[in-house]
Amino acid sequence: MIKVTIDGRDVELENPVTVLEAAKQAGIIIPTLCYFEGLTPFGGCRLCLVEVEKLPKLQTSCTLMTADGMVVRTETDQIKAARRSILEFLLINHPLDCPFCDKAGECDLQDLVARYGPEAGRFAEGKRRHPESFDDPIIVRNMERCVLCTRCVRMCNDLQASYSISVTGRGSHSFVEPFSGGKYNCEYCGNCLTVCPVGAIMSRLHRHTYRPWFVEKEIETVCGFCGVGCSMVLQMRENSIIRAIPRMDVGFNKGLLCVRGRFGYENIESEDQLTTPLMRVDGDLKQVSWEEAITFISGRLKQIRDSFGGKAIGAVASGRCTNEDNYMLQKFIRFVIGSNNIDSSARNYYAPAETYLESIFGQGITANLISGIANSDGVLVVGGDPTAINPILGLQVRASWRSGGKVIALGAPGGLKRFVAYELMPKPYSEELILSAIVGRLLKGKTLSGENTAVEAKLRSLRIPSDEDLKVTGISPEDIARASDDLAGMATPVVVIGPDIIQRERASKNLFLLGAIAYLINARIFLLSERPNYQGVMDMGCLPDFLPGGRPVELEMFRHKIEGALDLKAPKDKGLTLFEMINEAETGGLKALYVMGENPLFNIPDSARVKKALGNLELLVIQDVHLTETAEIADVVLPATAWPEKEGTFTNLERRVQRVRKARRGKMASYGRDDWMIIADIAERFGMTRKYHRVEDVWEEIMHVSALHTGLSYEDIADGKAVWPYSGEPLRGMEGDFSVEGLKDLPRIQDSEKPYLMIEKPLYHSGTFSRKSRALLSIYPEPYLTINPLLSERLGLAEGEKARISNERGVLELKVKLNEDVPDGQVFLSNIFKGFGAMGLIGFGIDPDIGSLYIRDNTVRVEKVLV
Repeated sequence: MIKVTIDGRDVELENPVTVLEAAKQAGIIIPTLCYFEGLTPFGGCRLCLVEVEKLPKLQTSCTLMTADGMVVRTETDQIKAARRSILEFLLINHPLDCPFCDKAGECDLQDLVARYGPEAGRFAEGKRRHPESFDDPIIVRNMERCVLCTRCVRMCNDLQASYSISVTGRGSHSFVEPFSGGKYNCEYCGNCLTVCPVGAIMSRLHRHTYRPWFVEKEIETVCGFCGVGCSMVLQMRENSIIRAIPRMDVGFNKGLLCVRGRFGYENIESEDQLTTPLMRVDGDLKQVSWEEAITFISGRLKQIRDSFGGKAIGAVASGRCTNEDNYMLQKFIRFVIGSNNIDSSARNYYAPAETYLESIFGQGITANLISGIANSDGVLVVGGDPTAINPILGLQVRASWRSGGKVIALGAPGGLKRFVAYELMPKPYSEELILSAIVGRLLKGKTLSGENTAVEAKLRSLRIPSDEDLKVTGISPEDIARASDDLAGMATPVVVIGPDIIQRERASKNLFLLGAIAYLINARIFLLSERPNYQGVMDMGCLPDFLPGGRPVELEMFRHKIEGALDLKAPKDKGLTLFEMINEAETGGLKALYVMGENPLFNIPDSARVKKALGNLELLVIQDVHLTETAEIADVVLPATAWPEKEGTFTNLERRVQRVRKARRGKMASYGRDDWMIIADIAERFGMTRKYHRVEDVWEEIMHVSALHTGLSYEDIADGKAVWPYSGEPLRGMEGDFSVEGLKDLPRIQDSEKPYLMIEKPLYHSGTFSRKSRALLSIYPEPYLTINPLLSERLGLAEGEKARISNERGVLELKVKLNEDVPDGQVFLSNIFKGFGAMGLIGFGIDPDIGSLYIRDNTVRVEKVLV
């Protein structure tokens, strides 16, 4: 125990900390400018000077470690005089522009000068001049205000690990600049805005639009873009979001946000937001009242159910909607309509992958804490770039590297490129061979533990590729062996699985191999999630074969228990998956589809086929915030609320349940209704007697129905107690029943003369949800065809020129972007912009073992557009 005395107060410390931190624990605030929690101490501003007995000079408290018996004083006359002098020096060149500086009211320098002085400056010389930079669409720099605390540089280097800015020049000509010059070439996380203590680095979105005292309320909520579930604070004025900011003491993201979370909220301010229900009349969508729309929907659904049975009706839930929204849709379709045909876009990869891994290892195998990645001594990343799909999780991978961990990437490393020890870049669709070779190497000389007999039995039957077999991958056996040996030597490894490796043929084998690697090296598994509530969709029972709480629908015991709780009956047979519903709609078996918060026409491959299938339906209902591609062909469109307007919960990829709080009910959003409320209104027309007056009523029913969420109240969630397995009952004893396609053979890898079209997942967007955000569009404004310079040279294409890509599904013309990290023989296109989605040119199949989507028929012809 370390005992120190600070300003006469006795402080006991279990571990050595800095004097600054010790003072903070005692409730004593020492002023600083360069210190920021989480960053490496710098000791540059000298404002945190303190007196320490028996030391002749003032000491910087942010760098001085405590010692037993130390006596510290923080507010003597000598210290105050020193601080006053330091502030006077800082003001020599700092402009006196507080009246129109956007930082006024929350400026650390302003507060310190008000507290310590000086009252007036004694320097008559002119101040330095440096032009304000507006070269960047998001960030404005005013280096005349910069105090060179280097917080922004240390944030960019130490925590974000982007290494995009630095201090340039010397002496009074020192400024913080991006390496790229005027415009930033970075990840636009905006975390430099968080740490800047003055108005040197500011957001252009908020320039001269508000002051801190304009903020009427602050709403603590959870980001609605991806499955990490970062906590944030939305600052509000007049029902509009002024800005989104993180807080160091809120959530597990520790004050970090990504570009989407910080700047993407603007999509709900779009003037394209739906304001009233629409119904197709004489071939066109016309505005109608809520009563007309709900009466029509309930009437048509009754007719279809009475004529064709409940199996003729299906629903699509949403990973962007809350648990409460998804539960209500599930209850309506399953227990009121009488159909188990409910699924979501989680079917694309997330739901099948998690279900399959749980069939191998048991429920909760992917429920691992994201913060633990930073403490691991090695990470294997397969199937996607975590820094783009789940950026804050990606930062944890970088943190592992900074702590000495090895990062191994199978496939394009993206934002992990400078951090990987091995960049295993295989030829297209040859990942299965490499994973098999890694498993084979790990098995050599290893005695299996017998802990999972089902896995070990299949490992004994696995065919291991020879060195000759591996030639087709383009990766040498030596590189695979080195990577495998490093994996075997890790003590606390992590395996990160992305969507790309799952959306392959023989997905069950890829997942089995990844699970086997995790089993052999005792690794934790993380499954990347593109939506904020894919996990919640599954837990709420929005699956054709599972009830709320992850209970199989075909097991009578579980079904009867929930039926008894609700006093309603559910079908006993497994329903249709999302893709099976598309197939049934195409053949006429499915008559009606209710889609909540999803855009299947744009987000499922082979758009022409999907459009034809949806056109065969007798009733297509879309419930969304904007008029999406699917909504444009719907029979009825209902305006719903967007993420910042919702109240409820999300469940993130580590299976943490978090509160989503309503921030905005703006001029247009007030016309939309909560998704759960719309569905409850329709269910009442079918005779559902249960009344829901507030979202808490829905959650209380979930607690009653789902064995997994028993006793988990909103208060528990707010207190951070909602981490898997909560206080409920996870389903045990269901593992061990799984099959693996192609266990005893190797895949056939065929070369293609045409390049493969792959789906880009850019950091700056999140599917179609972000294409209404002006800020994100200012960074990534239009679709690009990203290709390797080698391919561009062969085609005679230069950066910015237009290329035409085509196959039997369609033709697109778009600008070219060159990227050396794109493998030769592949071209990348995002699925974000209307009329330019990659999904429209890609075919798909359904994996026979796990039911996921796999990409096929995705070669394209690329040619230069001649002007």
